[in-house]
Amino acid sequence: MFSKTCEYGIRATIFIASRSYQNERVGMRDIAEKIDSPEAFTAKIMQILSKNNIVKSIKGVGGGFEIPKQTMAKITLAHIVTALDGTKVFTGCGLGLSTCSEEFPCPVHDKFKSIRNELKEMLENTNLEELALGIKSGDTFLRL
Repeated sequence: MFSKTCEYGIRATIFIASRSYQNERVGMRDIAEKIDSPEAFTAKIMQILSKNNIVKSIKGVGGGFEIPKQTMAKITLAHIVTALDGTKVFTGCGLGLSTCSEEFPCPVHDKFKSIRNELKEMLENTNLEELALGIKSGDTFLRL
């Protein structure tokens, strides 16, 4: 459903958010290791997330990536997905056809449309704060 870039980006932001709740910044190497992604690839993802104001990059000694606690509730999974993959997941055809539409539906159009709408709703209503707090409390885990 999501690209590898998006999967890694979601993992990275959840990891950074959980560490930000502990008032810690996270370095590139730690992020790449934790999300099981090549460091150079992770750096490109982090650049996109930073450019889209999802994560904050602090340079220098004691630097790293963080997400201010006061913004975590405002950042949804939809923001991350849109920054990394665009809006295709919200509007695209389930079979990847460019001509699929209401007027000319593909064989799975109606069934996929409802799934896509549910996914959109979940992504728009799930924020980093709740995901980070789930990890902090031990209710959820980010293990690979």
